[in-house]
Amino acid sequence: MFIRKYIVPLLAVAGVGLAIYTARASNKPITPARPVAEPARSPFPAFVAGAGIVEASTQNIAIGTPLPGIATSVRVKVGDRVKAGDVLFTIDERAVKAEVQTRRAALAAAEQTFARLSSLPRPEEVPAAEARVREAEAALSDARSQLEMWEGVSDKRAISQDELNKRRYAAAAAQARLEQARADLNLLKAGAWKPDLEVARAQVESAKAQLHAAETDLDRLTVRAPIDCTILQVNIRVGEFAQAGPLATPLMLAGDLNTLHVRTDVDENDAWRIRPGAKARGSLRGNSQIAFDLTFVRIEPYVIPKRSLTGDSAERVDTRVLQVLYAFTPGSLPVYAGQQVDVFIEAAPRSPHTPSESKENP
Repeated sequence: MFIRKYIVPLLAVAGVGLAIYTARASNKPITPARPVAEPARSPFPAFVAGAGIVEASTQNIAIGTPLPGIATSVRVKVGDRVKAGDVLFTIDERAVKAEVQTRRAALAAAEQTFARLSSLPRPEEVPAAEARVREAEAALSDARSQLEMWEGVSDKRAISQDELNKRRYAAAAAQARLEQARADLNLLKAGAWKPDLEVARAQVESAKAQLHAAETDLDRLTVRAPIDCTILQVNIRVGEFAQAGPLATPLMLAGDLNTLHVRTDVDENDAWRIRPGAKARGSLRGNSQIAFDLTFVRIEPYVIPKRSLTGDSAERVDTRVLQVLYAFTPGSLPVYAGQQVDVFIEAAPRSPHTPSESKENP
């Protein structure tokens, strides 16, 4: 009786009170959470907002190697300032050095061959050839004297026709040997044949070209800075294999940081509002108090799919963007390449009509 009379009514009253409290508490407005960082605000009454990425004024240069191989030295570290032509890293060059030595030896042999042909005839060879000519002349004179003697016999019965023919043939052979000796002398004095010289000269030029190619390959194994720049990343270590060609992660990343660029993505829906030379202001993502004026550089007149994502929950990823480049001098600002920037670009107010439509429909 006691429970029914007192306890049950009290529980009912408590339940009603809890329900009333819960209903009132759920109707209270939820206080929005304070943002981690104060959002950036535009200094322009009409503007186009874009997400920007800081990059070097030369763009970020992905440095690679033209020839693959094992890295034997890395001469720089992140943050180093280098001049154009400074050595960044080197690749194992032993095989190419051996090739250079082989090509140098081949060039020396070709040059010696050409020099030998060019110096013909040798001075000591001419007297010997002239002596052979004189010997042939003497042999011819003897053969002719013998023939004249045999032909001068008045009584033809004293000699045989066969012997007379032998004397005649001997004289003809002596004449032929003299002509050959004279021809050999003239050929010797004429020196090397011109086509032979041309072939030898071509072989020298070919050997020079092959040596130059080997020396070029040797020089290409030393990777140098293309411009005055700052090293942003070093992804190669001594002993690692450096692969040639474009890589997902470059061996080194460099760029000129004296002047920085902000590559700003503008949604294609707002692209028509952008005008060359428009004023712009950037604010660092995470600290809107660090803001700086931007100088217009150029508009890249090709709308591309969006690639740079900011992580905003309301960000559209299935859109295309117009890229606008602005420049600024970092000075003492804590701004780094690759950092995200909120960019506000001064633009004309939105209008439901194009300028031409406004003139036709005032």
